[in-house]
Amino acid sequence: MKKQIFAVCDTEAEYAKNFMEYLNRKQNLTFEVQAFTGVKSLLAFAEQNRIEILLISEAAVCREVRELDVGKLIVLTEGIKSPELSAYAGIYKYQSSAQIVREVMACYGEERSVLPAQSPVLKKATQILGVYSPVGRCLKTSFALTLGQLAAREKPVLYLNLEEYSGFEELFGKSFTGTLSDLLYFVRQGDHNLTVRLNSMVETVGQLDFVPPVQSPMDIRGTSWQDWVCLIQEIVLHSSYEVLILDIGNGIDEVFQLLDLCKRIYMPVCSDGLSECKIIQFENLLRVLDYPQVLAKTVRMKLPFHESISGNGAYVEQLPWSQLGEYVKELIRKENI
Repeated sequence: MKKQIFAVCDTEAEYAKNFMEYLNRKQNLTFEVQAFTGVKSLLAFAEQNRIEILLISEAAVCREVRELDVGKLIVLTEGIKSPELSAYAGIYKYQSSAQIVREVMACYGEERSVLPAQSPVLKKATQILGVYSPVGRCLKTSFALTLGQLAAREKPVLYLNLEEYSGFEELFGKSFTGTLSDLLYFVRQGDHNLTVRLNSMVETVGQLDFVPPVQSPMDIRGTSWQDWVCLIQEIVLHSSYEVLILDIGNGIDEVFQLLDLCKRIYMPVCSDGLSECKIIQFENLLRVLDYPQVLAKTVRMKLPFHESISGNGAYVEQLPWSQLGEYVKELIRKENI
């Protein structure tokens, strides 16, 4: 199916060029992106093609633009929006491209339905990779974030942290406006714009996309198995991600069923005797509950020690360059991720 069109029009050629380059690097967008530096070329294009989202600078909005049949017109403002344009959503122009995209998708998701929600996105089959361990303090999340960042250098990857306590706001030194809690709410409401909702929340570290984790453990414990499946199916079928990494904690009641959805499960372990006892108990429980296939897909790994690096996001960004990063590079090569 032909992608819907996301058009950007700004008379500042350098701004339009830079924003276009950013959008083209965003492999998760399910839109075809077109950029224009003048109204005349935009109108000529619109005569032959239906534009679903039009993001246009305030100075370029004229009568002909207002009369276009577009799904959603959003105005790029340089401050206070003109009263004449009060009928249109407005987004501040001079902020990060990532934040503009999140705000565009949030505006669009409020009222529009997306065609890919009815038809799967054409892409390679999405690999679902699980990272899980019944053992604590084993570098599980550090490994998952390293794996995600390195794999994202070659293909679009989404990382989801499903732990009750992730510490991401402290880790990145910032607060997030949209989180997995919000996304799960839309799942429970049966929202048909889940892919757009997801794109309105996505943050990026390196080239890895992630949805900020929940802020309350109740949002993990209170999510039903059916809702987890719905969310994962939406990502697999209707997003452009080719790899989905699930960093799984113990707060999910149906953790064995979730692990069973994964193509591969990476289980960091520790070498001390108590940790080994916990792993043996976990594996015995899998056998008792008749999940031999989960055991077959699970790879035990003793991860290399790596030196702690500074906070405020730098720790995560530097993981690919650590001893752990070297270990993961070899794993990606062997596993063909």
